[in-house]
Amino acid sequence: MERVTNTTQNTSTLDITGMTCASCVSRVQKRLERLDGVAAEVNLATERARVTYPDAITAEQLVAAVESAGYSASVVPERRGPEPATPEGANADGTPGAGGFTPLFTRLIVSAVLAIPVIALAMVPAWQFPNWQWLSLTLAAPVVVWGGYPFHRATWVNLRHGSLTMDTLITLGTGAAFLWSLWALFFGMAGMPGATHEFSLFTPNADASGAIYLEVAAGVTVFLLLGRYIEQRSKRTAGQALRALLELGAHDVTVLRPGSSGSAQVTIPIDELAVGDRFVVRPGETIATDGVVESGSAAVDASMLTGEPVPVDVGEGDTVTGATIASGGRLVVRATRIGRDTQLAQMARLVESAQLGKGRAQRLADRIAAIFVPIVIVLAAVVLVGWVLAGNPVSAGFTAAVAVLIIACPCALGLATPVALLVGTSRGAEFGILITGPDALEQARGIDTVVLDKTGTVTTGTMTLTEVTATHPAALLRAASLETASEHPLARAIVAGAGDSALAPVADFVSTSGLGVTGTVEGTHVVVGRPAFVAEHGCVLGETLAAAVERAESSGATAVVVGWDGEVRGVLALSDRVKADARDAVTRLKQLGLTPVLLTGDNARAAHAVATEVGIDRVVSGVLPEQKVAEISRLQSTGARVAMVGDGVNDAAALATADLGIAMGSGTDAAISAADITLVRSELGGVADAVELSRRTLGTIHGNLFWAFAYNVAALPLAAFGLLNPMVAGAAMAFSSVFVVLNSLRLRSFAPRERAQ
Repeated sequence: MERVTNTTQNTSTLDITGMTCASCVSRVQKRLERLDGVAAEVNLATERARVTYPDAITAEQLVAAVESAGYSASVVPERRGPEPATPEGANADGTPGAGGFTPLFTRLIVSAVLAIPVIALAMVPAWQFPNWQWLSLTLAAPVVVWGGYPFHRATWVNLRHGSLTMDTLITLGTGAAFLWSLWALFFGMAGMPGATHEFSLFTPNADASGAIYLEVAAGVTVFLLLGRYIEQRSKRTAGQALRALLELGAHDVTVLRPGSSGSAQVTIPIDELAVGDRFVVRPGETIATDGVVESGSAAVDASMLTGEPVPVDVGEGDTVTGATIASGGRLVVRATRIGRDTQLAQMARLVESAQLGKGRAQRLADRIAAIFVPIVIVLAAVVLVGWVLAGNPVSAGFTAAVAVLIIACPCALGLATPVALLVGTSRGAEFGILITGPDALEQARGIDTVVLDKTGTVTTGTMTLTEVTATHPAALLRAASLETASEHPLARAIVAGAGDSALAPVADFVSTSGLGVTGTVEGTHVVVGRPAFVAEHGCVLGETLAAAVERAESSGATAVVVGWDGEVRGVLALSDRVKADARDAVTRLKQLGLTPVLLTGDNARAAHAVATEVGIDRVVSGVLPEQKVAEISRLQSTGARVAMVGDGVNDAAALATADLGIAMGSGTDAAISAADITLVRSELGGVADAVELSRRTLGTIHGNLFWAFAYNVAALPLAAFGLLNPMVAGAAMAFSSVFVVLNSLRLRSFAPRERAQ
């Protein structure tokens, strides 16, 4: 069939219920990708799928595809306001809240109370009173049927759709043990008064008609319920940082509306706020959305977004971020971004997107799990036949086969990556480190070189006019007038340096990226920029001003020259302060085995002055934006694995070219969208924090996958050769999943070094 081609791609997130293992994930993903032009990432830990699809496909078709695989699905609506609170007594993941029990927890408790006597009677022959086995049957039956209902229901639903999953193995194992016990009790010797049962960690060598497995059927069910409950509780804990982000923000906002007697204050729901609205923030209130302060001053606590505990003073003209808290003053803010465009919403999308992703290792694990279940069923049948053909009792072969079915459930494989990713990305979000997904983690592992942009990354990015040397009194005024049409940081510094002077209008403005600007001011063609750029436009640099350029550059400042009528008329020296934590951050990068490189469009002397101050040995200066990409490529061609750190539009291409792109959150949207990791805080130390967190998270993922694979590889032969009692196998299988989850939760102890001390 001819595939539909469409250049327009839509992206939706689906909530999916009913998935229990990696084979479920594989089945859902395959069903979605059968639709023309659809690509899907399905995540077991978050129970969500991120789907990209063309206009020819509708969201309803996506939901129908998931339902055709035997699962339930719904489209996650885009948020505009904060996440609604979870009702008391019921958590979203099915775990008990503060006010009551959920079905899973109730099922676990009741099943455990009933199963404990069954297990105890089976394990201690001295307690086996006459007809004890019938009491065991009475207690075990509701555990197997009612307690194990979630597994049996999932098995039936999947079988109806031609699928074999982890639940299939559980139902086969516990069901076979229970049905065998019924046969032995009603038609064999096990139901006779005075019959006893010897418990063994290994396969029993007993008469088949006298062997019952009620403790296996009940015990395995309880262990699996316990494992699933712990998984859900742990996943809830793992994602709490993201939920905390989503639950931030005001639900109502007080806006200023014009009236006959001036502005009136009106309280409206946050959903009704529009860009351009002016709203009031009182002391202690949450800032409703991103905006610019029009009047007032306050200290703003942004710790939940940035991890930075020290409030920042803001005043007229400063930008503020929604969901931060103002204290110590009243603000009037003009809204600049609302809803899904706010920084909070962008952070949430980045983290959610990361948590839906999969690394190469997890994709391999999913493919293995998809074929693992049918292989295990065949293996169990072979084990049963093999034991009988070898002359062993049927009960011995049956016990070994049941142990194979139960021990082989691939739960841990499906949880190995998503839970660790859930914890790692959520923990990173708490400290303003936003990781786009597992691919970024895998790239971070091999990085050996970190290329740092200078302005806004190593330095504050706030340029200040520190010295003016001019041979014409209008040099600064004309330069500032021309630069009013530019958004470059140097331009803003020059305009600010002109103070309250009346600036002239500009005509014929032209900007040459990374070099300078030209235009007509007061009827004169003016050129402002690098000395070489101004020289190309026919302006000669005299000895006095050449000495000023030399003096500025030797001190580490940036020299901008202004000229007209064939002559340079002035030299403007601009300085940018190095960030307070830059030197310590560079030291930490070196301790992590990384080689820092300073890459800048600034002149060599200014670049080397900054590099010396922060401890960087390798400097590449005087590069244009397109040359930054070439330099990244050159380093890669020498075998280096390069991470690029930047914050400007001119860094976006380099960030995308590097093996790992790290954007400072204070930078532009272009830089952030091109990066693999975004740092909400502007401190350079966040780069080292991000590398450390990435390495720890990836190490945890690899440890989880190793445990999950090694567990199955080691346990299957033990079960097949009769060295595992099925109940012990059930406990071990449940523990493997719990181990993966608990191992992932260790990432919650991560803290940036300055906070860990």
